[in-house]
Amino acid sequence: MKTRNKILLAILAVCTATVFNACNKDLLDQNPPDSVSSSIFWASEADVQSGLAGVYSRLQQNFLGYERVYLDGISDNAFLWDNTNQTNFVNMTTGSISSSLGGAMANMYSSPYRAIASCNYFLDNVDKAPIADAKKNVYKAEVKFIRALSYFDLVQDFGGVIIYRNFPATLDDAKIAKSTKEQVYAFIEEDLDFAIANLPDDKYNGHAVKGSALGLKGRVLLTEQKWSDALNVLQQVITGNKFALSNSYAALFKTAGQATAAVNTEIMFSVQYLATTNPQRTSPGAAGMDIELGWYSLMQPYQDLINDYEMTDGKSITESPLYNSATPYLNRDPRLDLTVKLPGEIWKNSSNVAWTGSYNSFTGFLVEKYVDLSRAPFTTATATSTDQDYIHLRYADILLMFAEAKNELTGPDASVYNAINQVRGRTGIGMPNVDQLKYDTKEKVRDYIRHERRVEFAFEGQRYNDLKRWNIAHTKLPTLKTPANIPLVFETKNYVLPFQQSELDNNPKLVQNPGY
Repeated sequence: MKTRNKILLAILAVCTATVFNACNKDLLDQNPPDSVSSSIFWASEADVQSGLAGVYSRLQQNFLGYERVYLDGISDNAFLWDNTNQTNFVNMTTGSISSSLGGAMANMYSSPYRAIASCNYFLDNVDKAPIADAKKNVYKAEVKFIRALSYFDLVQDFGGVIIYRNFPATLDDAKIAKSTKEQVYAFIEEDLDFAIANLPDDKYNGHAVKGSALGLKGRVLLTEQKWSDALNVLQQVITGNKFALSNSYAALFKTAGQATAAVNTEIMFSVQYLATTNPQRTSPGAAGMDIELGWYSLMQPYQDLINDYEMTDGKSITESPLYNSATPYLNRDPRLDLTVKLPGEIWKNSSNVAWTGSYNSFTGFLVEKYVDLSRAPFTTATATSTDQDYIHLRYADILLMFAEAKNELTGPDASVYNAINQVRGRTGIGMPNVDQLKYDTKEKVRDYIRHERRVEFAFEGQRYNDLKRWNIAHTKLPTLKTPANIPLVFETKNYVLPFQQSELDNNPKLVQNPGY
């Protein structure tokens, strides 16, 4: 059989008829039928909910789910081993990006489109269901939120891409030209506006809510540098009082903490998993963050990131009298030790038994965030218990995006410093307030916000896109080298990635990005 275009085949598949997961923890145990006739599938609200579950399930694939943390491995935060889950990551960082490079880069394109195909199939059919329009609009709003999230990934990675508003009737209908970057952003905003208008104004409960859509729109507008619009949207989240900073930074990234009210109040949208029926990964091989990060050590922090964590007096390691090169990890921002396994640190499980993993670190550091040591020792058999949710959006991001937008719009004022200080001073972290005498201009505060974003969101998959939207990836990344002493490469053309050659071969109307 000839090799077919995976994206186009996905679009023609009856996506929501092959669902196997659900969006809520209590629904993750359900297994809808493998095939459902479209003529009977939309006969009840239960059918609609099954279709919605199929849409949410798409978020568990590749970089829409927990593997999103690996995007830090193509930034200045960490070195990422080439692994069987996501191949060619090392090639992406060392100058080998091309239209023939498959693996991770191909997944960055295909997974969002699979989600979009599921969204469009749902939206094209949900009106057949005999339910009230108001309820139907809530379901549509959830799906449009997910479609916006998927297109946001695509436009950040590839620039202008193909916009599908509906589920194509034939393969030829799917072979259309790409839209401009501006048109894609407009489409994303359109979907998010519908979501904001129709989603419930509730706390996050596993389904997208109004705050989820407002927060994502804030991130989209910030990426577009629409500072005033972003500020307005983010302010709505802050004044809405539906979310708050967690009382435990470490617990945010562990299953038990995510189920605790005082912790999960910060979570605004996440991809959910459930042991043992729907863990992070069981196929093609048992894996998930505990195994991949805590056992195989696939992602290893760079010293460059470690150096960015301040001392507890709020000063950098080059300025603080607390810094001692003989004991470099004492008196540091508490987020460092909660994010990174430091040299000499002994990991222990819930029975106080030491766990060392199976692989040494090439950089001297390992990732601790998202690794649940209570499950150690990690084995392939324990993979079915790995179900910590990947967090796409949390309230700390709202505060730091607000600070960034306000600073870019008017320069620093009390509201900018206050937003940053809330994140730094959260319970259990307690870092000092920003030194306003030192950071007293727009440019200085801009750099400080970028520093704070780096240490707050390390290994959450945000750094790569942050470097690109700030237009500094081409200057920052080449200052680093891999553990094999190979310089990182990021050319100006790499701000957008190339379309796979197979996509171009199967769709003559798709035009390659410049430089490839």
